[in-house]
Amino acid sequence: MDPPSVVLPKQEHFAQRAQRLCDLSERIEPLRDFLAFMAQLSRAQQRALERNTPAWLPEPDAFVLALEHGMPPLGTQALCRDIDFHSELTALLDGLDLHIGEAQRPLLDTLRKLPKEEIDRLAQEVLEARPGPEASRGLMPLIAAALQVAWLRLVRTLPHPPKRPTAEARSLCPCCGSLPVASVIQIDSKRSGVRYLQCGLCATQWYLERSKCSVCDQSGKLDYLSLEDEAGERLLPTQAETCGDCHSYLKIMPCEFDAHAEPLADDLASLALDLLLAEEKQYRRSGFNPLLIVGE
Repeated sequence: MDPPSVVLPKQEHFAQRAQRLCDLSERIEPLRDFLAFMAQLSRAQQRALERNTPAWLPEPDAFVLALEHGMPPLGTQALCRDIDFHSELTALLDGLDLHIGEAQRPLLDTLRKLPKEEIDRLAQEVLEARPGPEASRGLMPLIAAALQVAWLRLVRTLPHPPKRPTAEARSLCPCCGSLPVASVIQIDSKRSGVRYLQCGLCATQWYLERSKCSVCDQSGKLDYLSLEDEAGERLLPTQAETCGDCHSYLKIMPCEFDAHAEPLADDLASLALDLLLAEEKQYRRSGFNPLLIVGE
Protein backbone atom coordinates (compact mmCIF):
# COMPACT_ATOMS: atom_id res chain seq x y z
CA MET A 1 0.00 0.00 0.00
CA ASP A 2 1.38 3.41 -1.00
CA PRO A 3 1.71 5.87 1.90
CA PRO A 4 -0.54 8.94 1.71
CA SER A 5 1.14 11.86 -0.07
CA VAL A 6 -0.59 14.50 2.09
CA VAL A 7 -1.80 14.05 5.68
CA LEU A 8 -4.08 16.57 7.40
CA PRO A 9 -3.70 17.33 11.14
CA LYS A 10 -6.01 15.74 13.69
CA GLN A 11 -8.54 17.63 15.77
CA GLU A 12 -6.45 17.00 18.90
CA HIS A 13 -3.24 18.25 17.27
CA PHE A 14 -2.55 21.09 19.73
CA ALA A 15 -3.21 18.87 22.74
CA GLN A 16 -0.66 16.36 21.47
CA ARG A 17 1.85 19.15 20.87
CA ALA A 18 1.24 20.48 24.39
CA GLN A 19 2.02 17.07 25.87
CA ARG A 20 5.22 16.83 23.86
CA LEU A 21 6.30 20.32 24.95
CA CYS A 22 5.56 19.47 28.56
CA ASP A 23 7.70 16.32 28.32
CA LEU A 24 10.52 18.24 26.64
CA SER A 25 10.41 20.96 29.31
CA GLU A 26 11.26 18.33 31.92
CA ARG A 27 14.18 17.00 29.84
CA ILE A 28 15.79 20.24 28.59
CA GLU A 29 16.76 22.12 31.74
CA PRO A 30 18.04 25.35 30.09
CA LEU A 31 14.75 25.77 28.21
CA ARG A 32 12.41 24.50 30.93
CA ASP A 33 10.46 27.73 31.52
CA PHE A 34 10.26 28.57 27.82
CA LEU A 35 9.00 25.13 26.78
CA ALA A 36 6.57 25.02 29.71
CA PHE A 37 5.06 28.31 28.55
CA MET A 38 4.81 26.98 25.00
CA ALA A 39 2.99 23.95 26.38
CA GLN A 40 0.48 26.26 28.06
CA LEU A 41 0.11 28.15 24.79
CA SER A 42 -0.61 24.92 22.91
CA ARG A 43 -3.22 23.93 25.50
CA ALA A 44 -4.86 27.34 25.04
CA GLN A 45 -4.83 26.76 21.28
CA GLN A 46 -6.65 23.46 21.75
CA ARG A 47 -9.27 25.11 23.95
CA ALA A 48 -9.76 27.91 21.40
CA LEU A 49 -10.12 25.36 18.60
CA GLU A 50 -12.75 23.42 20.54
CA ARG A 51 -14.72 26.27 22.13
CA ASN A 52 -14.49 29.33 19.89
CA THR A 53 -16.97 29.97 17.09
CA PRO A 54 -15.41 32.35 14.55
CA ALA A 55 -17.56 34.90 12.74
CA TRP A 56 -16.64 33.47 9.35
CA LEU A 57 -16.33 29.89 8.15
CA PRO A 58 -16.24 28.79 4.50
CA GLU A 59 -19.12 27.13 2.69
CA PRO A 60 -18.83 23.32 2.43
CA ASP A 61 -17.93 23.45 -1.28
CA ALA A 62 -15.72 26.56 -1.12
CA PHE A 63 -12.46 24.76 -1.86
CA VAL A 64 -13.56 22.06 -4.27
CA LEU A 65 -12.32 23.89 -7.37
CA ALA A 66 -8.89 24.57 -5.90
CA LEU A 67 -8.54 20.93 -4.84
CA GLU A 68 -9.49 19.73 -8.32
CA HIS A 69 -6.85 21.93 -9.97
CA GLY A 70 -4.05 21.14 -7.53
CA MET A 71 -3.89 24.64 -6.04
CA PRO A 72 -3.42 25.35 -2.30
CA PRO A 73 -7.07 25.70 -1.22
CA LEU A 74 -6.25 27.69 1.92
CA GLY A 75 -3.70 30.17 0.54
CA THR A 76 -2.78 32.70 3.20
CA GLN A 77 -2.94 35.76 0.95
CA ALA A 78 -6.33 34.77 -0.48
CA LEU A 79 -7.92 34.21 2.94
CA CYS A 80 -6.14 36.63 5.28
CA ARG A 81 -8.90 39.27 4.94
CA ASP A 82 -11.77 36.83 5.42
CA ILE A 83 -10.50 34.67 8.22
CA ASP A 84 -11.63 35.63 11.73
CA PHE A 85 -8.39 35.16 13.62
CA HIS A 86 -9.16 38.06 15.98
CA SER A 87 -11.78 36.01 17.81
CA GLU A 88 -9.31 33.10 17.87
CA LEU A 89 -6.76 35.46 19.46
CA THR A 90 -9.24 36.65 22.09
CA ALA A 91 -10.14 33.03 22.95
CA LEU A 92 -6.44 32.19 23.11
CA LEU A 93 -5.64 35.04 25.49
CA ASP A 94 -8.64 34.16 27.66
CA GLY A 95 -7.40 30.59 27.83
CA LEU A 96 -3.93 31.71 28.86
CA ASP A 97 -5.03 34.20 31.53
CA LEU A 98 -5.34 31.70 34.37
CA HIS A 99 -2.28 29.64 33.49
CA ILE A 100 0.65 32.00 33.02
CA GLY A 101 3.12 33.63 35.34
CA GLU A 102 3.74 37.30 35.97
CA ALA A 103 6.60 37.36 33.47
CA GLN A 104 4.27 36.73 30.51
CA ARG A 105 1.28 38.75 31.69
CA PRO A 106 2.51 42.10 30.28
CA LEU A 107 2.54 40.51 26.82
CA LEU A 108 -1.13 39.59 27.12
CA ASP A 109 -2.07 43.01 28.46
CA THR A 110 -0.19 44.79 25.68
CA LEU A 111 -1.75 42.60 23.01
CA ARG A 112 -5.28 43.18 24.32
CA LYS A 113 -4.76 46.95 24.03
CA LEU A 114 -3.16 46.85 20.60
CA PRO A 115 -5.26 48.41 17.78
CA LYS A 116 -6.78 45.96 15.33
CA GLU A 117 -4.84 47.49 12.46
CA GLU A 118 -1.53 46.87 14.23
CA ILE A 119 -2.47 43.27 14.97
CA ASP A 120 -3.36 42.81 11.31
CA ARG A 121 -0.01 44.25 10.29
CA LEU A 122 1.89 41.89 12.59
CA ALA A 123 -0.20 38.96 11.38
CA GLN A 124 0.83 39.77 7.82
CA GLU A 125 4.47 39.70 8.90
CA VAL A 126 3.92 36.21 10.33
CA LEU A 127 2.11 34.94 7.23
CA GLU A 128 4.95 36.17 5.04
CA ALA A 129 7.57 34.56 7.31
CA ARG A 130 9.18 37.88 8.19
CA PRO A 131 10.61 38.82 11.61
CA GLY A 132 8.61 42.04 11.88
CA PRO A 133 9.66 45.09 13.92
CA GLU A 134 12.01 44.31 16.79
CA ALA A 135 9.82 46.10 19.34
CA SER A 136 6.86 43.82 18.56
CA ARG A 137 8.60 40.45 18.31
CA GLY A 138 7.50 39.38 21.77
CA LEU A 139 3.85 39.70 20.67
CA MET A 140 4.17 37.96 17.33
CA PRO A 141 4.25 34.33 18.60
CA LEU A 142 0.89 34.88 20.30
CA ILE A 143 -0.57 36.29 17.09
CA ALA A 144 1.00 33.39 15.21
CA ALA A 145 -0.62 30.95 17.63
CA ALA A 146 -4.05 32.42 16.85
CA LEU A 147 -3.32 32.15 13.12
CA GLN A 148 -2.38 28.51 13.60
CA VAL A 149 -5.74 27.85 15.25
CA ALA A 150 -7.59 29.63 12.47
CA TRP A 151 -5.85 27.75 9.68
CA LEU A 152 -6.02 24.36 11.36
CA ARG A 153 -9.75 24.95 11.77
CA LEU A 154 -9.94 25.60 8.02
CA VAL A 155 -7.93 22.49 7.23
CA ARG A 156 -10.45 20.44 9.19
CA THR A 157 -13.21 21.67 6.82
CA LEU A 158 -11.54 20.28 3.68
CA PRO A 159 -13.43 17.33 2.13
CA HIS A 160 -10.14 15.52 1.45
CA PRO A 161 -6.40 16.27 1.42
CA PRO A 162 -5.01 18.20 -1.55
CA LYS A 163 -2.64 16.67 -4.07
CA ARG A 164 1.08 16.49 -3.41
CA PRO A 165 2.82 19.72 -4.48
CA THR A 166 4.47 19.83 -7.88
CA ALA A 167 8.26 19.74 -8.05
CA GLU A 168 8.42 23.53 -8.35
CA ALA A 169 6.49 23.94 -5.09
CA ARG A 170 7.82 20.92 -3.20
CA SER A 171 8.85 23.06 -0.20
CA LEU A 172 5.48 24.82 0.17
CA CYS A 173 2.46 23.48 2.04
CA PRO A 174 -0.15 22.05 -0.37
CA CYS A 175 -2.94 23.39 1.86
CA CYS A 176 -1.92 26.98 2.64
CA GLY A 177 1.30 27.60 0.71
CA SER A 178 3.39 28.28 3.84
CA LEU A 179 6.92 27.08 4.59
CA PRO A 180 7.60 23.88 6.53
CA VAL A 181 8.86 24.10 10.08
CA ALA A 182 10.79 20.83 9.80
CA SER A 183 10.45 17.30 8.47
CA VAL A 184 9.68 14.03 10.23
CA ILE A 185 10.34 10.39 9.37
CA GLN A 186 7.33 8.37 10.43
CA ILE A 187 7.29 4.85 11.89
CA ASP A 188 3.58 3.90 11.87
CA SER A 189 2.52 0.93 9.74
CA LYS A 190 1.16 2.96 6.80
CA ARG A 191 4.07 5.41 6.62
CA SER A 192 7.05 3.55 8.08
CA GLY A 193 10.32 5.10 6.98
CA VAL A 194 8.59 7.82 4.94
CA ARG A 195 9.59 11.48 5.29
CA TYR A 196 7.06 14.29 5.47
CA LEU A 197 7.52 18.03 5.65
CA GLN A 198 5.21 19.67 8.20
CA CYS A 199 3.70 23.11 7.68
CA GLY A 200 4.55 25.65 10.35
CA LEU A 201 1.12 27.27 10.05
CA CYS A 202 -1.59 24.64 9.50
CA ALA A 203 0.38 21.48 10.49
CA THR A 204 -0.37 19.64 7.24
CA GLN A 205 2.26 17.05 6.35
CA TRP A 206 3.34 16.24 2.78
CA TYR A 207 5.64 13.61 1.35
CA LEU A 208 9.19 14.39 0.25
CA GLU A 209 11.78 11.82 -0.73
CA ARG A 210 14.47 11.15 1.82
CA SER A 211 18.06 12.22 1.23
CA LYS A 212 16.96 15.11 -0.96
CA CYS A 213 17.26 18.80 -0.12
CA SER A 214 13.82 20.38 0.25
CA VAL A 215 15.13 23.66 -1.18
CA CYS A 216 17.27 22.77 -4.21
CA ASP A 217 16.33 19.10 -4.76
CA GLN A 218 19.98 18.01 -4.71
CA SER A 219 21.28 15.04 -2.74
CA GLY A 220 25.03 14.92 -3.29
CA LYS A 221 26.18 17.18 -0.46
CA LEU A 222 23.78 16.45 2.38
CA ASP A 223 25.06 16.05 5.91
CA TYR A 224 23.32 15.48 9.24
CA LEU A 225 24.21 17.21 12.50
CA SER A 226 22.76 16.43 15.92
CA LEU A 227 23.11 17.45 19.56
CA GLU A 228 25.04 15.04 21.77
CA ASP A 229 26.01 14.98 25.41
CA GLU A 230 29.55 14.59 26.77
CA ALA A 231 29.29 10.80 26.38
CA GLY A 232 28.32 11.11 22.73
CA GLU A 233 24.71 10.12 23.35
CA ARG A 234 21.94 11.78 21.34
CA LEU A 235 20.12 14.42 23.40
CA LEU A 236 17.11 14.78 21.09
CA PRO A 237 15.84 13.00 17.97
CA THR A 238 16.33 16.23 16.04
CA GLN A 239 18.97 16.50 13.34
CA ALA A 240 19.86 19.35 11.00
CA GLU A 241 19.89 18.22 7.38
CA THR A 242 22.44 20.56 5.80
CA CYS A 243 22.93 21.00 2.06
CA GLY A 244 26.33 21.92 0.68
CA ASP A 245 24.83 22.84 -2.69
CA CYS A 246 22.46 25.64 -1.63
CA HIS A 247 23.88 26.12 1.91
CA SER A 248 20.52 25.75 3.61
CA TYR A 249 19.36 23.45 6.40
CA LEU A 250 16.09 22.04 7.60
CA LYS A 251 15.62 20.08 10.79
CA ILE A 252 14.50 16.47 10.56
CA MET A 253 13.02 14.30 13.33
CA PRO A 254 13.41 10.51 12.81
CA CYS A 255 10.67 8.98 14.97
CA GLU A 256 12.73 5.79 15.26
CA PHE A 257 14.78 7.68 17.86
CA ASP A 258 11.69 9.01 19.68
CA ALA A 259 8.19 7.94 18.68
CA HIS A 260 6.64 11.05 20.27
CA ALA A 261 8.68 13.60 18.32
CA GLU A 262 6.59 16.52 16.97
CA PRO A 263 8.26 18.82 14.43
CA LEU A 264 7.30 22.22 15.85
CA ALA A 265 7.77 21.24 19.50
CA ASP A 266 11.10 19.52 18.88
CA ASP A 267 12.24 22.44 16.78
CA LEU A 268 11.74 24.73 19.78
CA ALA A 269 13.54 22.30 22.06
CA SER A 270 16.59 22.12 19.77
CA LEU A 271 17.41 25.83 19.65
CA ALA A 272 20.99 24.98 20.56
CA LEU A 273 21.36 23.34 17.16
CA ASP A 274 20.27 26.57 15.43
CA LEU A 275 22.73 28.57 17.53
CA LEU A 276 25.53 26.19 16.64
CA LEU A 277 24.82 26.50 12.91
CA ALA A 278 24.42 30.28 13.19
CA GLU A 279 27.89 30.53 14.73
CA GLU A 280 29.39 28.59 11.81
CA LYS A 281 27.73 30.99 9.33
CA GLN A 282 27.76 28.34 6.62
CA TYR A 283 24.07 27.44 6.37
CA ARG A 284 20.84 29.43 6.49
CA ARG A 285 17.68 28.01 7.99
CA SER A 286 15.03 27.28 5.35
CA GLY A 287 12.20 26.35 7.71
CA PHE A 288 9.95 28.79 9.55
CA ASN A 289 8.54 28.34 13.03
CA PRO A 290 5.82 31.00 13.65
CA LEU A 291 6.21 30.57 17.41
CA LEU A 292 9.89 31.46 17.26
CA ILE A 293 10.25 34.97 15.85
CA VAL A 294 13.90 36.01 15.51
CA GLY A 295 15.69 38.78 13.67
CA GLU A 296 17.64 38.54 10.46
